[in-house]
Amino acid sequence: MEPFKNKISPELVKCLGLHIERHLPGFDRESYEAAILAELDRLELKQRARLIADATGRILPETLDAKFHILRSILHPLENEGVDRASDAEGIRGWGMMPLGMVVTDFGLEDFDKSFALLKEMTKRATAEFEVRPFLDADQAGALAIMTPWVRDESVHVRRLVSEGTRPRLPWGMRLKKLVEDPTPTLPLLEALKDDPEEYVRRSVANHLNDIAKDHPDLVADLAARWLKGADTNRQKLVRHACRSLIKQGHAGTLTAFGLNPPKIIVDGPNIKTPKVRYGGAVSFDVELRSSGKRAQNLVIDYLVHFKKANGTLAPKVFKWTKVKLEPGETLFLSRDHAIRPITTRVYYGGTQAVALRINGKDFGYAEFELVMDGS
Repeated sequence: MEPFKNKISPELVKCLGLHIERHLPGFDRESYEAAILAELDRLELKQRARLIADATGRILPETLDAKFHILRSILHPLENEGVDRASDAEGIRGWGMMPLGMVVTDFGLEDFDKSFALLKEMTKRATAEFEVRPFLDADQAGALAIMTPWVRDESVHVRRLVSEGTRPRLPWGMRLKKLVEDPTPTLPLLEALKDDPEEYVRRSVANHLNDIAKDHPDLVADLAARWLKGADTNRQKLVRHACRSLIKQGHAGTLTAFGLNPPKIIVDGPNIKTPKVRYGGAVSFDVELRSSGKRAQNLVIDYLVHFKKANGTLAPKVFKWTKVKLEPGETLFLSRDHAIRPITTRVYYGGTQAVALRINGKDFGYAEFELVMDGS
């Protein structure tokens, strides 16, 4: 897979130079491109965008109106295209919005109205989810007042920006500390967007709620219970995705919202079938569940692998397994092979590891196995 940094490419730099030259008299395109291209190759994605933003900010006119006029003039005429849509001879879009959005943030904090008007146009051609955040940090009430009417905008990208741009813990974006502490100012926005006709928007609402759940789990559990009443399939999917972390954690209020009560079962397992696992293989285990309840039970069954860390302690990682309905007295047998092979997000250490179960948020069993690394 091509590195993300290559989205900010020499071709994009030359395309920017072309369009700026069309709208800025006296612009030295050759020097502009040469200065950026001399540094671009050694930099990562955000550093590349920052380099272009700084170079562009230096050559733009002095006044904010003149700066923004040129930025608006070089935007691609086609709106509502995806982030991977390339800039071309008609204008800038897609990943080209990243450095241009930085320019708006660099110079526009003095005028929210003009800046948000331009960011609204930019987000139609990619996204301005990172660029609205400094404005929210500087004046949260003022920024939200501008963005609130956008929940009814005809552009799916603008509506998504309302949710995505205000996420308290947006990956790659600056953390919005005020909203981390108190997320209630954005709840009316999420309420307005929860039944948006586009999944692109609803997915953002779910991710926003998942952010909130990291700091305010009870708030999200209460909201989930309310939103699930009379919910159609789309909203049910949204709420499930929003609560994915809470469900994995076994948060009681969230499980109750989904009708997942404490399980009444007798558990035999997990039973390890591969007590010694060589790195690159799989740990195999099974479990037998028998209902001890008088009514049918909906069960969400996950398993935990307690991986050994560098300091010798064990740290559990939750993995989804299955959902079942268990009738009174019914017995269910399940088996699983969990591969232990190289992945970029984990370093493995040989020695004792373990497997456990989590059923409707309650943990059952604990069975150890030995992981043998190459050369051991």
